Amino acid sequence: MFRNVVSRLVTETFRFDRHVKRAAFRPSLTSARVPVRSLTDAKDEVQPPFDSSLLDFLVCPLSKKPLRYDANTNELINEELGIAYPIIDGIPNMIPQEARLLQKDTDASNPPAQ
Repeated sequence: MFRNVVSRLVTETFRFDRHVKRAAFRPSLTSARVPVRSLTDAKDEVQPPFDSSLLDFLVCPLSKKPLRYDANTNELINEELGIAYPIIDGIPNMIPQEARLLQKDTDASNPPAQ
């Protein structure tokens, strides 16, 4: 039985080897063509667009109020709390610790009393 298995393996390998063309081995450079993401603060040149239909059901995780999309800063803004959630690669980052505090506009006509 062992002889039959060995002879069959040799025969099948020879048949297969006979039909395969021998090509010179060249290392593939596909890994160099794949874009690599870095962990730095450098932003990609082209950001995927934010799908504004998400605003129909996205709410602030803290206040449960609707959010407003600001295309200039690419953020979702909660006017009530004064925070902005970043949108990274078209996906809103709704983690409260990652939100940015918005600076309130101070009334220049009413300076603080000293």
